[in-house]
Amino acid sequence: MSTLDPQLLYMILVLPSLFGLTLLGEGVSKIVHEERNGIISMIFGFMFLGAVIFTYLFFSSYLVTNGGT
Repeated sequence: MSTLDPQLLYMILVLPSLFGLTLLGEGVSKIVHEERNGIISMIFGFMFLGAVIFTYLFFSSYLVTNGGT
């Protein structure tokens, strides 16, 4: 699988982003309904989004230096 394939982009960036956004939404919903563990969901959501951003930056610098092979 080449690093230019759209499947790689979908697996590594899009699906974890959607999961992180789902966790954030769940955390906000729990906080609005005054449940104490909503902050935990939000923290994990931000961690997933941070990992996605880090992965994107890693792969973008990798593609620049190696030409996408």
